[in-house]
Amino acid sequence: MKIALFGATGHLGRGILDEALARGHDVVAIVRDPARLDASHAHLRVVTGDVGQPATWLDAVRGADAAVASLSARRDGNNDSLPANARLLLDNLPRAGVKRLVWVGGAGSLETAPGVRVIDDPGFPAAWKPEAEGQAKALEVFRASPADVDWTYVSPAALIEDGERSGTYRIGGDRLLVDAAGNSRITVPDYAVALLDRVEKNDATRQRITVAY
Repeated sequence: MKIALFGATGHLGRGILDEALARGHDVVAIVRDPARLDASHAHLRVVTGDVGQPATWLDAVRGADAAVASLSARRDGNNDSLPANARLLLDNLPRAGVKRLVWVGGAGSLETAPGVRVIDDPGFPAAWKPEAEGQAKALEVFRASPADVDWTYVSPAALIEDGERSGTYRIGGDRLLVDAAGNSRITVPDYAVALLDRVEKNDATRQRITVAY
């Protein structure tokens, strides 16, 4: 498959890039600063572009079977860019003939009980809250969009961290997944496995899912 990847220089984006290349996919990585991507591979093409400026990447993604967006607002400090960029991708990917989009979402909007979100917990770290709210708004954009795009919003577990690739995970919906001990976690490599499985199987379309152990 040909996959257009936005955000390959980020922590999760790099994990997704490595997994995609290991699976033999052709990847077009759209990055603002190519110098930050220390990767070289026969199946990797790096394109300088800004997701917020579709003219910089539309031609590069033509013919892609799917797009993956692993975006963060931390560098710019503008959390409204998350819903804005979700809308831009939904509106512009069809212009390049790309009708599949998998979005790296947040865990803050997952529910711990009916109507109660992770982000609503008093103990939720204040430093994480602005980006979590931005990701929640992005989810609203996806759910309201009439765009001809088969999107999937993939929320990680409450804790996503570096670790081993086991290739195993569970899939849930809008409810936070926890294990028998009440923990919600997944490693970056296994999150990448779960996300790319969705790309390859073309399932879980037009819905938010979560993945955890």
